[in-house]
Amino acid sequence: MADRFDIAEPRAAAMIEALRAVGYSLETAVADLIDNSISASARNVHLEFQWAGPLSTIAIMDDGRGMTEAELVDAMRPGSRNPLEARGSADLGRFGLGLKTASFSQCRILTVASRKAGVTSTRCWDLDYVGRTGEWRLLKDAPPGAEAHIARLETMTSGTIVLWQSLDRVTGTASIEDRQAHDRFLGLVSHVKAHLEMVFHRFLDGSRSRLRIWINGRDDRHCLKPWDPFLEDNPATMVIAGEERIPCGDATVTVKGFVLPHKDRLSARDFQIAAGPRGWHAQQGFYVYRNLRLLVSGGWLGLEQMASEEHYKLARIRIDIPGSLDGDWAIDVKKSRARPPGKLRQRLRELAIAVRSRARNVYVHRGRESSGGVSEPLRRAWLSTERDGRITYRIDRQNPLVRSALAGGPREQRAAVEAMLKLLEATVPFQQIWLDAIERPDVHATPFEGDDASNVREVMVAIFRALRADGVGVELARQRLRGMPPFNQHPEIVGSLIDDEE
Repeated sequence: MADRFDIAEPRAAAMIEALRAVGYSLETAVADLIDNSISASARNVHLEFQWAGPLSTIAIMDDGRGMTEAELVDAMRPGSRNPLEARGSADLGRFGLGLKTASFSQCRILTVASRKAGVTSTRCWDLDYVGRTGEWRLLKDAPPGAEAHIARLETMTSGTIVLWQSLDRVTGTASIEDRQAHDRFLGLVSHVKAHLEMVFHRFLDGSRSRLRIWINGRDDRHCLKPWDPFLEDNPATMVIAGEERIPCGDATVTVKGFVLPHKDRLSARDFQIAAGPRGWHAQQGFYVYRNLRLLVSGGWLGLEQMASEEHYKLARIRIDIPGSLDGDWAIDVKKSRARPPGKLRQRLRELAIAVRSRARNVYVHRGRESSGGVSEPLRRAWLSTERDGRITYRIDRQNPLVRSALAGGPREQRAAVEAMLKLLEATVPFQQIWLDAIERPDVHATPFEGDDASNVREVMVAIFRALRADGVGVELARQRLRGMPPFNQHPEIVGSLIDDEE
């Protein structure tokens, strides 16, 4: 009886070139290799970026448990594990493709050497050699230039080194004297550093593991520091509704919302660091973790009517999912994308609305959501009103200083003040403010920034006198001034002017 099937093996050269097009960036490719180090229980991972023009190399070495020769051959096989297989909670892999596709996306020669039980084994993929032979020939010998890297394993009990040569997607054919190419190479190293500090921050913080990652050196200056997207150690960070556990099939998804401090409550350096690798606007939204490893860093997961806006940039939401939910969340090969299952989308949207609302309040009120316990807060100078679907901004005539200006002096003077207020209301530069907020969101000056303290004090004195004229007691006037932005940023001036007035 004739066979009812054909064996249609993929053509080696065509398949390997196709695997190169999965879509890795350099930083996501390096992160995928560090996943393997973590899965192998490594405590130290050393990255070396060596510039040498077309002979430049990138090496990743760890002190994990290593592999035997048979294990190494299997690890070098494309599709070495079925993504449907159950994996342990510490295993960060899924498709059995990460080592190969991540490496092929950046280089044409991939060498892996691993040491276990006192024996070092080596295998190499040379894509040009595969192209010439048309066969899946995994070389047993290390290519020229790899020996010095592999030799370092001989001093270790166990560990693995991954070496990338012929970095056609990183350096191309640039000569070693090409200064611009060298600068671009160093810039890529900086991008890798920032990405790894973000993706693996929960492994680097020391509370859960002893993982350390080093780049081009072995002292503290070269050791990566964790970047916490949620500023959990900052007392001004707000936790919204605590930690919620949401059932998802046989597993559980954990969600926790945060509103980060306003710029006014952070130092310039802390504000810059908190912005993250992609900036405040892009880093708002959901952060999805799988087994503590960050997959998605910002964005609103395509939820309905959820877009990134300037006034939501302080909103960040952490989601933890177990590896068993990879299929439900459509985790991709690069582990850089996740899509929540339909049964969770509505609840996630509700949580996002709550966090975004609080973030907007903090953003608008410059970090002060309330008057600090004052029963009747000092009225703001501007009011936002909506009528017939149109929003307008008016100067509050009941603000004590405005009311005082309108009440004092001759009739002609009061009429002139009212006319001036109406002119200001009619000429609010909406478009210019909007464009500045979008194009340069982090350069707006804070109230009275750069002003002499006497200017701030002058305004405070006028408001204090207006409050006293309205019959407000000294202590209550003090509380209202201290509870109103921007004067709450100058408590020492409030105290001094009140003492003088008394």
